Amino acid sequence: MENNNSEEFYAKLKTQLADTSIWPSKYMYKFIVPTQGTQIKEIEKVFDNTGAVINTKESSKGKYTSVSILVKMKNPDAVIEKYMEISKVEGVISL
Repeated sequence: MENNNSEEFYAKLKTQLADTSIWPSKYMYKFIVPTQGTQIKEIEKVFDNTGAVINTKESSKGKYTSVSILVKMKNPDAVIEKYMEISKVEGVISL
């Protein structure tokens, strides 16, 4: 069931991206991850060698960190491909 929902989500996202941007275009990814752990490093690895600008900000209590990534992507499929890679990292919430 979850797989079907994510397919629907990605199909809808692809349509929205195609309708709202001229590609290649800069895209902002936003994630929330636990501060303790390897998730930030794993996310950085996904965007290695892409020219991405990655900013992190810890929550007030330090339990979570928001990760914002601004990167030039060539098309909606490339954007979705990165989301799918990130979805394999445990404990990451995509915004």
